[in-house]
Amino acid sequence: MNTPRRILLICAGGRMGQAIVRLLANGSCPGLQLAAAIDGPGCPLLGRDAGTAAGAGELGVPIRADLAAALAGHPEVAVDFSSPAATTAAASPMASAGVPWVVGTTGLDDTARAAVTCAAKSIPVVLSANMSLGINLLTALVAQAARTLAGCGYDCEIIERHHRRKKDAPSGTALELGAAAAQGLGWNLRETAIHGRAGLTGPRPDKQIGFHAVRGGDFVGDHTVLFAADGECLELGHRATSRETFALGALRAAAWLPGRAPGLYGMRDGLGLQPGGAPWTA
Repeated sequence: MNTPRRILLICAGGRMGQAIVRLLANGSCPGLQLAAAIDGPGCPLLGRDAGTAAGAGELGVPIRADLAAALAGHPEVAVDFSSPAATTAAASPMASAGVPWVVGTTGLDDTARAAVTCAAKSIPVVLSANMSLGINLLTALVAQAARTLAGCGYDCEIIERHHRRKKDAPSGTALELGAAAAQGLGWNLRETAIHGRAGLTGPRPDKQIGFHAVRGGDFVGDHTVLFAADGECLELGHRATSRETFALGALRAAAWLPGRAPGLYGMRDGLGLQPGGAPWTA
């Protein structure tokens, strides 16, 4: 019987971190084992057992705030759903320790992305704003649809809905979907994106991708991409009903990543939806 891979979980006290702990505790990913759990200094769960804090029973792994100590325990892979600042700060230690790194942190700015990209020169890194397998399939379909419809008079709009506590807008997933659409259309997303509309805006330009963020209630995550033309509208969408879908995707990535060459990977690499991608296997 193979020994389970030992996971370091970063942001173990957050909603995503707790969802991952529950999956590890209930045996949903038998090839993986929680070895260390950390969170920020202000986390109210510091010192508590990660399993107990997640409602999954005691696991014997306390939540700590010391990344260096966690890395000294030689985890085989790390899963990170923290904040842009925490992910930026973790990049150099992760690279120095040689630990493969699954990054699901959203809202990354250019500085954070540069730090993750630099780490990927030394270690394999999966970076994805959404670990759901369904969303990553949707992203590939959006790119394909955009390529097919380019130059045919279709307008692209992206609508996303999340719970009232989400801190960033638009969601990282919406931006990834927009990037896929822009790639398929042959456009530069930074030059064509518009975030909401108000007032006397005038006619819609042809070369534009609109983003619309809804916040309220307990939406886990809804994303819809519209390709609208005179006489018809194509809608491609995904609705998440549980955070476990993201957590399970992250754990599949964690099982797949060790042993890969240093570099920056996306979820679609492992799904075989990009050139060179290999199917996810533990």
